[in-house]
Amino acid sequence: MNDSDLSGSGVPQSWRDVLEPVLAGDESRRLGGWLRAEEAAGKPIYPPRGSRLRALELTEREAVRVVILGQDPYHGPGQAMGLSFSVPDGVRVPPSLANIYKELRADLGLEIPPHGDLTPWAQRGVLLLNTTLTVEAGQAGSHAGRGWDAVTDAVVAAVAQAERPSVFVLWGAHAQKKATRLPELAEGSDGRHLVLRSPHPSPLSAHRGFFGSRPFSKANAFLDQAGRGAIDWRLPITGGPA
Repeated sequence: MNDSDLSGSGVPQSWRDVLEPVLAGDESRRLGGWLRAEEAAGKPIYPPRGSRLRALELTEREAVRVVILGQDPYHGPGQAMGLSFSVPDGVRVPPSLANIYKELRADLGLEIPPHGDLTPWAQRGVLLLNTTLTVEAGQAGSHAGRGWDAVTDAVVAAVAQAERPSVFVLWGAHAQKKATRLPELAEGSDGRHLVLRSPHPSPLSAHRGFFGSRPFSKANAFLDQAGRGAIDWRLPITGGPA
């Protein structure tokens, strides 16, 4: 990953200003070299080039109102699309996203869509960002610690350091650990942002406090009070598994 990865991409200038100094660093250059070597060795990497920065392409820096932080992309064929927890229309909804939909219905009474494409959320100011932006096929967590943290830390920090109040939705220990590195999100900070912490929506942990956490209504109440406007969490009731 380096500056050339931004060339020809749809990443807005506001995010380029954040990323360019990071991509010029040694850690990002090592990441780029390693990714190219993995691809040259024939290892399938998800999501494909051209969609790894999709979250930034769809959600302008100034438009971010909510950050939903994931861990790394889905590692099955055709699943990863550059947005945390989201899969393309026509791909079966993964278990964690199915649980997110259950909480969405319980919290706001919204109908559950038959597809897993969260693009409308991204277009409405929800930054769907994974901590690690690539993964090897069939190998969950395989690209963790390879250098993506420098990139995604800079993105999260840019939102946290802005004067505009935002909501940070941190599901699970991994996302919560990442946020602890930012003083703006630490407990006891000035409280400019709302930080929602709960267990991960995975079937292994959702019943430990994710269900009933009401992140969607809490986010909207905060955003309304802050004068930033509530998120429209509705998704089109179309599509479904191929």
